[in-house]
Amino acid sequence: MPVTPPLPLAITMGDACGIGPEIVARLFRSATPPDAFVIGDVGVMRRAAAATGGLLALAPIERPADVADVPPNCIPVLQPPNLPGDLMEAPVGRVDARAGAAAARCIEHAVALVRGGDAAAIVTAPIHKEALAAAGIRYPGHTEMLQALAADAGGMPPVRMMLANDELRTVLVTIHQSVLDAIRAITTESVLETIRIAHASALAWGIERPRIAVGGLNPHAGEGGLFGDEERRVIAPAVEAARAEGIDATGPHPPDTVFMRARDAAGHAGEFDIVIAMLHDHGLIPVKYLGVEHGVNVTLGLPFVRTSPDHGTAFDIAGRGIASAASLAYAAQVARRLVRGQALPGGASDGR
Repeated sequence: MPVTPPLPLAITMGDACGIGPEIVARLFRSATPPDAFVIGDVGVMRRAAAATGGLLALAPIERPADVADVPPNCIPVLQPPNLPGDLMEAPVGRVDARAGAAAARCIEHAVALVRGGDAAAIVTAPIHKEALAAAGIRYPGHTEMLQALAADAGGMPPVRMMLANDELRTVLVTIHQSVLDAIRAITTESVLETIRIAHASALAWGIERPRIAVGGLNPHAGEGGLFGDEERRVIAPAVEAARAEGIDATGPHPPDTVFMRARDAAGHAGEFDIVIAMLHDHGLIPVKYLGVEHGVNVTLGLPFVRTSPDHGTAFDIAGRGIASAASLAYAAQVARRLVRGQALPGGASDGR
């Protein structure tokens, strides 16, 4: 019987005024270009191809299945309807509502395709939150928008943001909100839900018994209540409830040391597979410090796979064709692994 080829990845171009289109073009220049297509504006992608060295043709396609007919050394580009007609006039390296509107439209189209069974997963290039807001898009970022687009009759699925690299995986309880609002949003229920989502996701990656470390909120995890009581009052009950469900969760651990303990590096086997962080920056700083070129953002809890690089639009270098595609390439690799049900790199159980 003939073997059915795998579905291609859908890669969104990101903010047209940032480095997204350029790193996508550079990805297709690699020695092993991805089995994928780009959802974006043909003109923008043609400009990006020129900025990254030229001599890379574009192949407009009408549906993902057309990727199989695209010749080598071409970027398959599927342009969704209703992109701003004057998108190419948006200045590179600047916040522009047209770029925000186009980015949102590409994300919407990508979700429709993956939910319709036409794409294997979504890999998103960076968007700019100010541009989204300028376009009247009410979501503060990819995570919240994807959650809304994944809603069905049963409501929106609970989702969480995970940042991972070869050495560390961290999942966030709170994401894009002020620190004050985030602290208010940390409840026993939200922490427990995060632990459950992280545990279920790790099982799907093939980790038989995920070891989950829950970080605290306050310095030294509250130091017995001297520096705050959220650990005793909110976080510890969530850990206890998770353990009662058979989840190997521990904590709350001091947030200034738990990431070092979890890091799986040469000469240091990590103690945990996943760290749960209460705040956005608690969790993202240690992963990004290890190098954005090998980091990936994964949205957990969606009914489809979505990954992205762990950096932003880099307006300061946009248009110069010098941005690295390493993190985007890593995101595409991770997307394929997740589609196949393979374990993610990083963490104590990887390959052990």
